[in-house]
Amino acid sequence: MNSYWIDSFPKIINNSKELTDNLTADVCIVGGGITGISTAYELAKAGLKVVILEKCLLAEKASGNTTAKITSSHGIFYSYLVKAFSVDFARKYLFANQEAIDNIEKIVTSENIDCDFERKDSYIFTSQNDDLQKIEDEVSTVNLLGFPAEFVTTPPIPLKTVGAIKFSNQAQFHPRKYIAGLCNYILSKSGEIFERSKVVDIKRVNSNYMISTEKGSVTSKYLVLATHYPIVKIPGFYFLKMYQEASYLIGVETKSPSLDGMFLSTSSPSISLRTVKDPNKQLVLIGGSEHKVGIKNDFSNAFSELEKFAKQIYPDAKVLYRFGTQDCISLDKIPYIGILSHMMPNAYVATGFKKWGMSSSNVAANIIKDKILGQKNKFEDVFSSTRFGPIKNRAEFGNMLKESTYSLVLNRFNLPQATIDDIACDEGKIVKSGTKKIGVYKDINGKIFAIKPYCTHLGCELSWNSLEKTWDCPCHGSRFSYSGEPIYDPAIKDLTRPKE
Repeated sequence: MNSYWIDSFPKIINNSKELTDNLTADVCIVGGGITGISTAYELAKAGLKVVILEKCLLAEKASGNTTAKITSSHGIFYSYLVKAFSVDFARKYLFANQEAIDNIEKIVTSENIDCDFERKDSYIFTSQNDDLQKIEDEVSTVNLLGFPAEFVTTPPIPLKTVGAIKFSNQAQFHPRKYIAGLCNYILSKSGEIFERSKVVDIKRVNSNYMISTEKGSVTSKYLVLATHYPIVKIPGFYFLKMYQEASYLIGVETKSPSLDGMFLSTSSPSISLRTVKDPNKQLVLIGGSEHKVGIKNDFSNAFSELEKFAKQIYPDAKVLYRFGTQDCISLDKIPYIGILSHMMPNAYVATGFKKWGMSSSNVAANIIKDKILGQKNKFEDVFSSTRFGPIKNRAEFGNMLKESTYSLVLNRFNLPQATIDDIACDEGKIVKSGTKKIGVYKDINGKIFAIKPYCTHLGCELSWNSLEKTWDCPCHGSRFSYSGEPIYDPAIKDLTRPKE
């Protein structure tokens, strides 16, 4: 699979380096995606010395596999917020994200970042009469909140629709080009950025934190976890409050009339569309096929379903890119932004963006910056990371408990009947080896890669992802390569290999 964003802009910084020394800084930021780098940018502007630690390469996971829509239009969402919380709460959420769009545009202008930033209208559309009332109610709700959303019957998309909600003057960009511009500023202010520097330990030493990698360490007063999913299990207990959902994207070249706007359907699974500003071709990104990470279903047709849809609206569509991503979703659907835990002073977190990380990353950067500087942020209460309240999504909470119980306890006693000999080439499966289970992937040449199929985060039994050739955790969404290396947090340790 290949991401358009990574393929078209493969290098974020020119002088990539790994942390091999023991450093000191005002702030250590763990995570080199758009959230960590945006936070570092704001703190560097405020005069603080920042160090960024990224376990892989900058912006190659969620930030490099995104739709890159910068918008406050987050699906049919504001009616839910008013019902679940309040009008004032929903208004703050809306305008936090609206302000983020303006902030990003100001940064692009002030730092002269060539990142294909352009204002676009955003549409949430439906082709189903049953969803029309939801659209109309959402328009009324958003208008009540003070934003001029519009109901339109014929959004500019080559599909038969019955209605849509239009958010005018939203935006889109090239995320990796934008991140590169932020990095240039951070480095110019004596900030330091390290790739391939996986954090293996975080300790409180007197009034500071010592953040250790495999070859070095950073000592800092402030710590920011921008790792997509927090890698610190306790305190915070974010693994009890979130799940992860995967989705897929294709990039298709077409000579048909171009889209004018950004689009998301109300259907489930949803369909997302946007154009890409490419000088050599007319490219449209089409996304969807979402599912909870780790569930034991076959998603090998995820891309083919998107390609089938693409052909319906663009008969000449030529598929050039196929890529996937995943994101954390909190049980009340609101991101966690702020202090990591009352038990860890001066430590901050940003997670649970529900696939809207482009605007949420800027919201998070400004809230965390203000917290560190001792300033009040007008939106911080909405995103409080230590909030307690009634569970808004009881069904998913029940699913999490059920899956954790099954994967941690019950399923361990179920020994499969299949053995290694039953695995075909280019197939993965949990099989029995004596009286134990092992996870085995057999590549196209018959080479065997064996692991113990238990997540190194909390020990849940993994499932095989036949589309992406990964071992996925159904409890908290960790993912591992077929040979056992962690790809997505919260797990940071390799899978154990069985003894020969």
